[in-house]
Amino acid sequence: MMRQLVVITGMSGSGKSIALRALEDAGYYCVDNLPPELLEPLIGLDDPRKPGRTAVAMDVRSGASLPQVPLMLQTLRDRGVEVRQIFLDASDDTLLRRFSETRRRHPLSSSGDVSQQQALTEAIAAERDLLADMRERSHVIDTSMLRAAQLQSFVKSLIAAPSSQLTLVFESFAFKRGIALDADFVFDVRMLPNPHYEPELRALTGRDAGVIEFLRREPEVGRMFHEIAAFLRGWLPELADNQRSYVTVAIGCTGGQHRSVYLVEQLAAAFSRDWHTLTRHRELPPA
Repeated sequence: MMRQLVVITGMSGSGKSIALRALEDAGYYCVDNLPPELLEPLIGLDDPRKPGRTAVAMDVRSGASLPQVPLMLQTLRDRGVEVRQIFLDASDDTLLRRFSETRRRHPLSSSGDVSQQQALTEAIAAERDLLADMRERSHVIDTSMLRAAQLQSFVKSLIAAPSSQLTLVFESFAFKRGIALDADFVFDVRMLPNPHYEPELRALTGRDAGVIEFLRREPEVGRMFHEIAAFLRGWLPELADNQRSYVTVAIGCTGGQHRSVYLVEQLAAAFSRDWHTLTRHRELPPA
């Protein structure tokens, strides 16, 4: 059986411990804050007693060893290990709030003549620079607006996706709560007719029959669907040829409940005939 490795990286305070617990629940042998030098011995390529499915969390606490990680992971891939990389991110405001609420010290915070808030802001900026290469090589999940259960659900769905083909992740979100940071493509559908203004539809979502019927009757909604689908079909072969594992397509409306949810569901269904697809609804509880 091929050995599997999931590497969780990301910003401090973005939820790496929660993601690691989700992988532990899924049957992975998990190690937090693993020094990169111990990665290959942990996998134990030549030791049949080593676990077949392993997940590790790495962050800036690895210090000077962090730049070596991409080369180490490529070496493992060359030796037959199935490697997946997930990067957890969040907005600066979210990270500042989380550190303030927990009163934790950022691993890059320095003492000096600056205020605690300024020191934390500078530490977050420095961390982004240090992790930029890891982020570029990973599938990104924006945890700014996610509950713990949502993050765990997203992680489990990602590792269940086949690694041998490109996976399309369709994500709905609300512009009023901030743009999705993890998107490769963002489409704004706020100009479409809004079921929110129909009293009998207001409490429903884009997955409910009443809203689906309302939006299917609107020509603008059909036009938006076909134009987004045509754009994606035109570029997906090139993205797949570029060795991408995941592409995240975010659809945003005002509240993230009706129009964006509907289009995410319709697009995922349409593309599932030729591609592996996943759906996320940032503003809705897990189904």
